[in-house]
Amino acid sequence: MTTTETFEEHLLRASAGILERLPDAVRSEVYVLALNVWRVDADDRRPYVDIGHNTESRYRAAADADPDEARWNYAYWILEGFDRLGNVPEDPGGGALWEEEAGRLGLWYDGPFDLDRRLGDPAVAARADGLRLHFQETVIGLARGLHESGEVVRIFGRPLPVVVFDMDSPGWEEEATEAANPPEVIGEFLAYYG
Repeated sequence: MTTTETFEEHLLRASAGILERLPDAVRSEVYVLALNVWRVDADDRRPYVDIGHNTESRYRAAADADPDEARWNYAYWILEGFDRLGNVPEDPGGGALWEEEAGRLGLWYDGPFDLDRRLGDPAVAARADGLRLHFQETVIGLARGLHESGEVVRIFGRPLPVVVFDMDSPGWEEEATEAANPPEVIGEFLAYYG
């Protein structure tokens, strides 16, 4: 029997695997997970999410900053070295699933990425915007899935907030994070942003 995995199912399975590989010493220090949305060369057909986190040690190292800002402002967090999932070379299965899903939804378009083309062709712009929105919604769904499946508690032994960022959509992180998490785990985050 063959099972067909959806793109979101792939992200959930692969994300759990990434988080499971964190050393126990790091897991015990993690206080927040981060799903950071990016695009290869700004091309909405090539989105990916890196599966990040921040630790209590990193937070304490930012002692010269305002404590709430150091705890909840992404600029103070660990920013590099995370695994990437999506339409990127290091996730060929995810890339194929993403392209298939985007095609099924009528959002895929061919040809080289060119910002002038995206800005000048309304049909390309509409598809690119649709791709961006769909990927963002998928990442919010990934965060929800990590909670609802019990993976966060299974891996870390406690609930953790999952903060969702998209550097191309400033201010979206508050709305996305609120949509992605049970209210009881994001109170401190929302208090900082509120």
